[in-house]
Amino acid sequence: MRVGFEIDEGGLARVTLRRPEAGNAIDLETARGLREAARACAREPVRAVLLTGEGRSFCVGGDLREFATLSGEALEKHLIAVTDALHDALRGFAAIDAPLVAAVQGAAAGAGIGLAVAADVTLAADDASFTAAYTGIGYSPDAGVSWFLPRVVGPKRALDLLLTNRRVPATEAAEIGLVSRVVAADSLTVEAERTADALRRGPTAAFGATRRLVAAGLTGDLGPHLDAEARSIAALAASDTGREGVAAFLGKRAPDFTRVPPRP
Repeated sequence: MRVGFEIDEGGLARVTLRRPEAGNAIDLETARGLREAARACAREPVRAVLLTGEGRSFCVGGDLREFATLSGEALEKHLIAVTDALHDALRGFAAIDAPLVAAVQGAAAGAGIGLAVAADVTLAADDASFTAAYTGIGYSPDAGVSWFLPRVVGPKRALDLLLTNRRVPATEAAEIGLVSRVVAADSLTVEAERTADALRRGPTAAFGATRRLVAAGLTGDLGPHLDAEARSIAALAASDTGREGVAAFLGKRAPDFTRVPPRP
């Protein structure tokens, strides 16, 4: 199995890329595994998702060795199958309420950058590096890279990274907004687990609404967006999530949002 998937009893889903010998390169089987993991997260009462990669690298992008075995129309059809599955996975993770945390070590290239920037919270080990890589082999971006990257680093920086394929070390990645923060390599796993667990214990419905509002706000007009904010906060205030949050605040106690089951 090239993508590991498990949900613990607290609702934390762990999605693990398991091709360390290939730098967790994404072949068709891996892309389909990610899609199945996203679908499982949509079916189950998941409260947070932690995405990791085994071995020295997080994900070096598409599996070029697999792609090189094909040519012409067969290669085109294969790439469509790979990207369809991978893009379905990205859509699936974006659609659920549960926030997504990514822990990046070593190399993140091509589609690996797409997986990293698609996360709501992206932690990078201090030995991590990011390289777009696509145009270096005569390809154009996939995995949402041409959509996410301009939004997190700006269009000018995005084009610099996409056209020059320069290597971006973890510290610069944090400075330009490509990752949330940098941690020591030997602390990455612990910090990623801690972050994901804290989100698991949070207000899942409010997280989902916030994710959708932020995404919509990047492309929507102010007026309709303010209306959407009003509807969202009103619905949450009347929900079990909002009632628990306010009751805890007024009672001077920590809220227990785990009492409120997430939407499957």
